[in-house]
Amino acid sequence: MDLLTKYGYAPNQEAMSRALDLIAANLEQVASEQVYKDCFSMMDLTTLKTDDTPASVTKLVNKVNAFQQTYPEWPLPASICVYPNFAAVVDKERTCDFNITVVSACFPSSQSFLEVKLKECEIAVEQGADEVDIVLALNSFLAEDYEAAAEEIRQVRACIDAVAAKQGRKVHLKVILETGLLRTPEKIATASFLAMEAGADFIKTSTGKVDVNATPVAAYVMCECIAKFYEATGKKIGFKPAGGISSAADALCYYSIVSSILGKEWLNKDLFRFGVSRVANNILAAVEQKTVAYF
Repeated sequence: MDLLTKYGYAPNQEAMSRALDLIAANLEQVASEQVYKDCFSMMDLTTLKTDDTPASVTKLVNKVNAFQQTYPEWPLPASICVYPNFAAVVDKERTCDFNITVVSACFPSSQSFLEVKLKECEIAVEQGADEVDIVLALNSFLAEDYEAAAEEIRQVRACIDAVAAKQGRKVHLKVILETGLLRTPEKIATASFLAMEAGADFIKTSTGKVDVNATPVAAYVMCECIAKFYEATGKKIGFKPAGGISSAADALCYYSIVSSILGKEWLNKDLFRFGVSRVANNILAAVEQKTVAYF
């Protein structure tokens, strides 16, 4: 039995198009200071540049550490997201309550030996990562070797759980589907169910490193799959759009998709994240009514 049949899901593109048109038409009604602040609190504030250095990462951490001195009425972002070799830098420098997210397991292509991927995840958790974002093994998935793709996720899950258990804590696993390379709603749905079954705490749209990243259609399909999975298993899986989210309106769009399909229970940082590098200033500007260049 294929996964779409197992969970009783078939993407309805006409219904999806109507729903997304309605969401787009109503963004102004959704916009409010509280919604913008909620979106800000669900950000994984991200720096994934080739020229990242300990100094540049420290500078970003210090901006978050000092953020509420400048904006005392605002929440902190949920996490700072970095390459795995910077987990220890963030852990050393943070002085307030946000998580450390790393992109790991040979991000962004996931093209390497499983042993290498596992070791990278292991070291990142040992050095302080609270959340690990990995990329679905598309080399297996696109060849329709779904068991191999799922087994990689299961092994990463077991690896990070074992390290975290020694430290007396829990580390969350996000699986990036790279939806822009999956191309069809059916493949996006299959990847969503596969990742959730294999142990993902979150499913995430994109790396931000390919031509097509987060899209409302991909988000809609993934959220419908999360709803179906919850209906079948009772497990709440989180959702993270990432890649190309740059405006406050983009944030409102994804917030509205999650709200309309999954409901208010998902509108918190435990179940909803944005992967962002640019949108933070734009959300601040939308409320402060002036240009902001804090981050």
